[in-house]
Amino acid sequence: MEALNIVIILAIALIVTLYKGINIVPQGEEWIVERLGKFSRTLSPGLNIIVPYIEAIRQRITTRDIILDIPQQEVITRDNAVILTNAVTFIRVTNPRDALYGIEDFRLAIQQLVMTTLRSILGEMTLDEALSNREIIKTRLKDQIVDDVADWGVTVKSVEIQDIAPSQSMQASMERQAAAERERRAIETTAEGNKNAAILEADGKLEAAKREAQAQIALANASAEAIRVISDNIQDKELPAMFLLGDRYINSLEQISKSDNSKFVIYPADLQGAIKGMLGNVFKK
Repeated sequence: MEALNIVIILAIALIVTLYKGINIVPQGEEWIVERLGKFSRTLSPGLNIIVPYIEAIRQRITTRDIILDIPQQEVITRDNAVILTNAVTFIRVTNPRDALYGIEDFRLAIQQLVMTTLRSILGEMTLDEALSNREIIKTRLKDQIVDDVADWGVTVKSVEIQDIAPSQSMQASMERQAAAERERRAIETTAEGNKNAAILEADGKLEAAKREAQAQIALANASAEAIRVISDNIQDKELPAMFLLGDRYINSLEQISKSDNSKFVIYPADLQGAIKGMLGNVFKK
């Protein structure tokens, strides 16, 4: 009975030993082996055997590309504008030993390194430069972190800027500035239009005044010519002279009646006699 128990114990110990000693590493991973607490070797994908109880698996490290998200942060640009930016970094562990022993947490370290470097790069730019030079920012960011990250056994494959945008307060300020600029342009456009309209109106009035003056001169010349002709023939032809003077007289009364200050217009009872009287004055002269 005791012998059977010993056999069972030995069988269990053998199974545990084999379980601890035989390791199958999946593709895309490398395992770090320590012997009595000290780095021993790295296990590659496939079947691997270690010495149980003396050697142990310290860390399983992926050798596939790692997507590292960079949290959003506020950055102050050179012209004191506050912007929000975030990024994503694609990395790969090329030396598992350095990734494990070179730094405590390479993911956190790279994340902090990208954030501080990005903040430094954007701090040297103005707001317009930061918003329009995303490719330049990405290139500079990768160039500045690649050497530091290499010391940790990690290769930076790519850094992508996800977003660069003004903060909410900055956006509100920019919107107010844009609205003020649009209002200023509208006022300038309206003032320019009013000025042009006033110039055109003044030109129109000037041209109308010139034409009116020319018309008055032509009318006066015509009247003078008519009077001269009538004067030459007034001794023989009284009726045309009466007609001309009567027409002028009636037109004058009509203009008086249209005046805002005129309330009553009185026509002479003997219009023909009045005209004859005017002719008599002309004859006397």
